[in-house]
Amino acid sequence: MTKNLAYSLIILALFASGCSTTKDLPAGQKLYTGAEIQFTDKDLAKSEKSILKSDLQGLLRPQPNGKIGPFRFKLYIYQKTRTTKTKGFKHWLNTKFGEPPVLASTVDLTQNSSILQNRLQNRSYFQAQVSGDTVSKNRTAKAVYSITAGPSYHYRNINFPTGKSPLDTALAATASETILKKGDQYNLDNIKAERLRIDARLKEKGFYYFAPENLIFSAFDTTIAGHLIDANMKVKDDVSNRARQQYTINKIYVYPNYSLRDTALKLDSAEAYRWYNIVDRRRRTVRPFVFKNTVLLHPGELYNRTDHNNSLNRFIELGPFKFVKNRFEDVSTDSSKLNVFYFLTQYPRKTLSFDALVRTTSANYNGTQLNINWRHRNAFKGAEALTVTLFGSTDGQIAASNGGYALSQVGIQTTLSWPRFISPFNFKADNAFIPRTNASLGYSIINRSQLYNLSSFNGSFGYQWRQNAHKSHELNLLSVTYVKPASVSKIYTDSIRTTPNPALKHVIEPQFTFGPTYSYTYTNTTETYRTNTIFYNGRVGLSGNLLGILSGADTIGGKVKTLFGTPYNQYVKLENELRFFHKLGPKSTIAARLIASAGLPYGNSTILPYSQQFFIGGANSLRGFRARSIGPGTVNPLSANPNGFIGDQSGDIKLEANLEYRPHLFSIVYGAIFFDAGNVWNAKSYATLPGGTFNKNFYKQLATDVGAGLRFDASVLVLRTDFGFPLSRPYNADNAKDKVVFNLAIGYPF
Repeated sequence: MTKNLAYSLIILALFASGCSTTKDLPAGQKLYTGAEIQFTDKDLAKSEKSILKSDLQGLLRPQPNGKIGPFRFKLYIYQKTRTTKTKGFKHWLNTKFGEPPVLASTVDLTQNSSILQNRLQNRSYFQAQVSGDTVSKNRTAKAVYSITAGPSYHYRNINFPTGKSPLDTALAATASETILKKGDQYNLDNIKAERLRIDARLKEKGFYYFAPENLIFSAFDTTIAGHLIDANMKVKDDVSNRARQQYTINKIYVYPNYSLRDTALKLDSAEAYRWYNIVDRRRRTVRPFVFKNTVLLHPGELYNRTDHNNSLNRFIELGPFKFVKNRFEDVSTDSSKLNVFYFLTQYPRKTLSFDALVRTTSANYNGTQLNINWRHRNAFKGAEALTVTLFGSTDGQIAASNGGYALSQVGIQTTLSWPRFISPFNFKADNAFIPRTNASLGYSIINRSQLYNLSSFNGSFGYQWRQNAHKSHELNLLSVTYVKPASVSKIYTDSIRTTPNPALKHVIEPQFTFGPTYSYTYTNTTETYRTNTIFYNGRVGLSGNLLGILSGADTIGGKVKTLFGTPYNQYVKLENELRFFHKLGPKSTIAARLIASAGLPYGNSTILPYSQQFFIGGANSLRGFRARSIGPGTVNPLSANPNGFIGDQSGDIKLEANLEYRPHLFSIVYGAIFFDAGNVWNAKSYATLPGGTFNKNFYKQLATDVGAGLRFDASVLVLRTDFGFPLSRPYNADNAKDKVVFNLAIGYPF
């Protein structure tokens, strides 16, 4: 009863506060509570009424005071914090969170009615009539708009020009792709989109000076029976000759060291290179060959917008240039040729920067990293980017119980990136993206707190390129890693003897990993207008395959082969990750992820190297379990470690699925309700790890959890809190410690 009384008092308080927002209104004024749209047409379908109401409602002005349920919270704050002072806490509350009352007297019914009628006519209801009135109740009032939409008009015929001029011919050639279809409703927005579409097609055919405004959609005939119209798309009669003319490219000039202090064109000092000319005041600040992959327009060819835009994007992607300005000029007043100018303003060639990062790693740990970066944007005058980074990082997991042993690193990484393919073969790419050749070399010291220190050397050489806005590729012809132990603690050496996990010993063994890797990514998640979007990444990695086969490597048979005196890893590894996002509204989403990956060690290896093994659990994985604490298979990490040491549970095969509902709550705060399932398994059986091998009953060995959390999304930074509750463990859970796991992380889990 006490609880019911409390609820009643809260409701009464909110009701009283809601009523009080009208007490302080000026004399004779009423609070505007919004608008209602009513259709009088009996034969207008409910679905069409709903669509029209949604469209028309957004056009009405002003909007009423915002509400949370029945409570006008911002208006209440405004009225209770009014002050004549221009500073102080009360003034801050009033201006920051308050909202002045929207009065019914500010509503212009005639203007709004005209706007609604115009919108309806633009959506095919040419005979629409709208009238507005005010309905009052006590000290509030709402606007009511009565609409008689009338019949909707549809296209019977859509006609394109039939003339023989180059412009008419080009216009007619676009007809097959028109977005205006016979039988569709007339819609002004679609007509505007059609004009933009046609203009884009004409720009591909050399009509440089043409504009969407040069097109007119005219000659309606609204007297045809059945409320049909015939419509013509044609060029306006007063369009200039320049807009009707097709233009070709004449000469191309590139200014790689342009400055606003010296804007002279200096065409007499231009240096010809292939099909373009270089005007470099300082003489070879950038070598001329650099621009052969960026200047996509060619003399004698028709102007086209795609090559124009792609060239600009490629100039920016080169790296050394901060600003890129482009200009087209007529060769003469009566010429149909264009001279092209690219003015490039350079960044400072050498920069030193300091980064402090908060991150979530691929190993499901959270941490921080500090970088000191030295960068040369034009190292050898070929737009090569040379970067040297000194870094230090520390990673761990914030969880309800044992968060594992923290991982820290210090090291140096050097990368040289060429904005082109370095290859004996000639690869041609003419899209908006610059392909890159990358070479890297690095060294780091890896410290696992209380366990071991490793020295790690790495190097790679390969390519990155984007096929289009959605598809990207990365191919490393050679990726090399050499790891050797620097020190190992007694805790860890004891655990190797007492723990039946062979991966623990392999972590601290000297080893080589070398071979090619390839990664493919497809995503359309940047297209926020889509209801459904996906992200897919597939990756294949190889190590020691050819050398192992040729040398007859066979660890099990006692034929362990070495490279420079160190055993090398031999394996094939395939990774797949698919993400799916479905928008439930402007800010609420359902997100799903599926991971299916596997690695097969063979020949010179019986187990994947530690850096290539799969782990599961943690803030970005199974959130009801701490990082790397599940698997392989039905192995119980607690019972297998009587001395209390819990090593990372790893496997050669990984399956994981995640489902998450992300509703928008208020301001920058989003909620989350999630479900996770997954596990890792070994590809081969080990006598010391019974139940750890992948088998036909794998689906019965999935760990599952549910949970909820909050996301504070400030765009530049997302802070995430999750509470995960284990539902099922693949092993006997009698000695399980975690009943709930708290995760604090940066960014979304996927």
